[in-house]
Amino acid sequence: MKRVTIQGEAGCFHEEAARRYFGEEAIEIVPCTTFETQFERMRNETSLLGIVAIENTIAGSLLQNHELLRRSELQIIGEYKLRISHVLAALPGERIETLTEVNSHPIALMQCGEFLKAHPQLKAVEKDDTAGSAAEIAARHLKGHAAICGRLAAERYGLEILAEGIETNKRNFTRFLLLSDHYHADRYIRPSKADKASLVFSLPHTQGSLSKVLTILSFYDINLTKIQSMPIIGCEWEYRFYVDVAFDDYTHYRQSIDAIAPLTKDLKIMGEYTAFNAQ
Repeated sequence: MKRVTIQGEAGCFHEEAARRYFGEEAIEIVPCTTFETQFERMRNETSLLGIVAIENTIAGSLLQNHELLRRSELQIIGEYKLRISHVLAALPGERIETLTEVNSHPIALMQCGEFLKAHPQLKAVEKDDTAGSAAEIAARHLKGHAAICGRLAAERYGLEILAEGIETNKRNFTRFLLLSDHYHADRYIRPSKADKASLVFSLPHTQGSLSKVLTILSFYDINLTKIQSMPIIGCEWEYRFYVDVAFDDYTHYRQSIDAIAPLTKDLKIMGEYTAFNAQ
């Protein structure tokens, strides 16, 4: 059975993404309190897989996770785009009218702002985790409290769902990356079958350096699906670029990598994998 690390409590959106990615296949979930702990656990136990949020359509990129991935020896072997839908969950028998407090991660509270405005009697209290909020209410039998969390967490901890789909923006998606130790990555995907890749590189502080790289990728019919820049600490006005590319021809993709390599510094392929396409 595959063991998959997640950040957060059991029942969180990371677990939901992992279970949806593997479908009917049985997996064991290994919760970690922080992303740093998750990467460290995978470094020490190379047989572990991991699933990590990398960007959200509302909150943007998780820059911390870009850096954790770059510094690690892990490889991206897949991705999953999960629609984030929140529910309001409380102890069985509770009613919205009698609730006084709602607990959740600050981003989840923000994403449900319109619902909270419509229920001003609910005091919003920030917690570390959506699923953890549900777990705490169940464990401590907190009457008058509700959690904003996912359906999986509400069901996992025996809470009653009082309202669902309470997020303000219904087009709220998080993209998750599936990670493996680089020595085991070929077990899960053959590079020649890949149609997407994630790269990271830096560029010399010269005029047109980024434009030259993008021109070469375009020449080889490589589709740039994302570019994220981050300043390099200690190197004023120099940036590191995290780039996702999609392609139809693996040979052309490899030729494009060979072509841009002399123009870049510290080029690293963080993974070659199959792009997620919703059915």
